[in-house]
Amino acid sequence: MQFTKLSVEHHSFRDTLKAFIRKEILPHIDQWEKEGSIDKSIWKKMGDMGFMGLNYPEEYGGMNLDFYYSLILCEELSYCFSGGFTISALVIQYMSAPYVLKYATEQLKQQYLTKVIAGDMVSAVAITEPGAGSDIKNIHTTAVRHGDYFLVNGSKTFITNGFNADFYITAVKTDPEKGVKGISLLLIDRQSAGLTATKITKMGWLASDTAELGFDQVKVPVAHLIGEAGEGFKYLMDGLQLERLTAAIHSLATADLALQYTLDYVNKREAFGKKLQEFQVLRHKIAQMVADIATTRAFVYHCCSLQEQGEYAVEECSIAKLQASELALRVVNQCLQLFGGYGFTEDYKIARLYRDVRVGTIIGGTSEIMLEIIAKTTIDKIQYNTK
Repeated sequence: MQFTKLSVEHHSFRDTLKAFIRKEILPHIDQWEKEGSIDKSIWKKMGDMGFMGLNYPEEYGGMNLDFYYSLILCEELSYCFSGGFTISALVIQYMSAPYVLKYATEQLKQQYLTKVIAGDMVSAVAITEPGAGSDIKNIHTTAVRHGDYFLVNGSKTFITNGFNADFYITAVKTDPEKGVKGISLLLIDRQSAGLTATKITKMGWLASDTAELGFDQVKVPVAHLIGEAGEGFKYLMDGLQLERLTAAIHSLATADLALQYTLDYVNKREAFGKKLQEFQVLRHKIAQMVADIATTRAFVYHCCSLQEQGEYAVEECSIAKLQASELALRVVNQCLQLFGGYGFTEDYKIARLYRDVRVGTIIGGTSEIMLEIIAKTTIDKIQYNTK
């Protein structure tokens, strides 16, 4: 394994980002959680600081920085005690807009990508359907061409940013008879006639708006086709590695946040005449969590180095996503236990972390899917590539 140590510039960026978060984000988190919606002005503020385009080319308003800056962004946003806010930000920069950068026409890049990077637009990716989650090849949303337009019909669900997004990168079947070769990506405007978005009530990630989308004869210009028709499945498989890596970083940072929050609590809380941190059984539980986080971090950082080098690391990113999300579940669960009855109240943010962390083993491919991918690469000797 390898990892390039962070430079002075990286640490300076982290300090700047932390100061921004303290001033512009943390004071509003509780309100966004309560309202179930994020004030869209924050994206503009982040855009003005360059935070919405760290790894995007300067010609579109980006910073063209290495991936370690994105690692830092993912970590620091994850320390905000709101998985909903964090995932909304990650979906924009790492899970939806990259498809525009990689495959869209120059016209679409100028019209949409530049505005995302500036913080003037919010993007989302619409893949999952009521009957097709991890099984992307079985999506049923269709796009039939009629002259200069596609007519889109179908539905999507569990779409993060789905209610407040300005546009969606949407997986559709342009040729249902061709299986995965018939899947394409379309950029669909939120205000398109026939498109409906209904908020979904969730147990966690309350600040993020998650929606079910309906498409009823939605007219989408052919010019909004992302890349080539029939290549959508390949594009998605390529993009999922970055999605899973950023999800792994988020899960790992959430575990670390829960541990740090708990350390502060056990240092102050007393029982039977001494502080909780003095009980050996609790000390050893904490020590094991420290060790587990440290070893998982080493591998996740290794994957960040592979991402920076442009490696198509399917097995590694699957391992990172699996291990980090499962670890976060265990750590947050154990941390809540150390709070006793207080952990079951909203007076302590460990309760929010407990609700938020549960979905980590589901998004971006379930743990079961990650295990099957790893099994295919190790047992069946399958080699994944982008060609």
